[in-house]
Amino acid sequence: MGHLTTRDAYKNLEERINWFTQGAPPSETLYKILQVLYTEKEAKWVSLLPVRPFTLKRAAKVWNTTEAKAEKLLDHLCEKALLVDSEYRGERQFVMPPPMAGFIEFALMRTRGDIDQKYLSELYYQYMNVEEDFVKDLFFATETKLGRVFVQEPVLANDRMNHILDYERATHIVEEAKYIGLGTCYCRHKAYHAGHPCAIDAPWDVCLTFGNVARSLAEHGEYTRLISKAEAMDVLERSYESNLVQIGENVREHPAFICNCCGCCCEALQAARKFSPMQPVATTNYLPEISMKECIGCGKCAKACPILAITMEKETGVAAPDGGREKSRPRIDAEICLGCGVCARNCPTKAIQLNHRPVQIITPVNSTHRFVLQAIEKGTLQNLIFDHQAFASHRAMAAVFGAILKLSPIKQALASKQFKSVYLDRLLSLQKKSS
Repeated sequence: MGHLTTRDAYKNLEERINWFTQGAPPSETLYKILQVLYTEKEAKWVSLLPVRPFTLKRAAKVWNTTEAKAEKLLDHLCEKALLVDSEYRGERQFVMPPPMAGFIEFALMRTRGDIDQKYLSELYYQYMNVEEDFVKDLFFATETKLGRVFVQEPVLANDRMNHILDYERATHIVEEAKYIGLGTCYCRHKAYHAGHPCAIDAPWDVCLTFGNVARSLAEHGEYTRLISKAEAMDVLERSYESNLVQIGENVREHPAFICNCCGCCCEALQAARKFSPMQPVATTNYLPEISMKECIGCGKCAKACPILAITMEKETGVAAPDGGREKSRPRIDAEICLGCGVCARNCPTKAIQLNHRPVQIITPVNSTHRFVLQAIEKGTLQNLIFDHQAFASHRAMAAVFGAILKLSPIKQALASKQFKSVYLDRLLSLQKKSS
């Protein structure tokens, strides 16, 4: 009976995680991961909590305990990075982070003595790199992506820099952030322990978090350390020099993170390689173009591309620079190219320049906007709306409706169909009349 009780605690937690838009497909490996990250009691506590921000008072009510005891439990969960806290209008709030970018990564964003990090890394590798269901669900279940690529600003010509939007620049995200946290790269840390160390020996201390996520992770357990804007700019420059790709939360306003990713360790870039031509993340608004007049066929662009979007093709009858009979020419697969600019940075003759894509990539306004879009595309909007624990307040419900009202008519119709609400139909009709 005891074993069944333990199993039930983690099963309930698993179900709670999967109630939200981003979930984690059940498997025996996931069960073992949750056992490492959560004690049985912690699994029971967290499985009862809302998946959206909640207050101390709400947690005490859910747990049927005093606010003093509830606060101790909440602080303990924040120290393990199983929750993050923030302040809204003078009141402390808490939220259960999603699996990615969330509690899965946080566990390896610093060296910890309370868990077996090698064992956990091996479980992660099995769950994400072998079983694949989690990665497929994370990156390909919705049209709206969790992450988006930032262009490497140093490679943009001046005339193109004048047209880049603020939210497309990683430097702007740094400049606007109230808090900036620096932590260990979860991907390379995991790969090292799992026996697959980074092939390019990229730096580990390049994981950036922003806002309340950064502050909470720094204050509880030192998963990150708060750094200055100048230090964060240095992180970006070191990452550029290591040919790393900047992938951040797919929102225009206040993204929670920017990862600096290598093609050998990052799950997103690995997915781009493995499941090509499907895109696991939103691309930049740029595509590289090669001037064949200036190209010397050295192949450095192909070697540097993190997702193998560039191949070298021999051009029969054209003499190579070293006196050989054939010269190789790079060919860029625009269908899978991220538009990151790593290739342009590595071109010794500056034969590669970045031009705007013919169709602009649309980025969600904020996290709520992204959540709603993904829920509609995944057919789970009703879960988001009817999680009474999560959306009991008018403010939270208004945020969801506000995001729905910003959608295209087609997406609004899908939202109304999933929600099956006369109230939502009425809201949408009133919006059309007033616009």
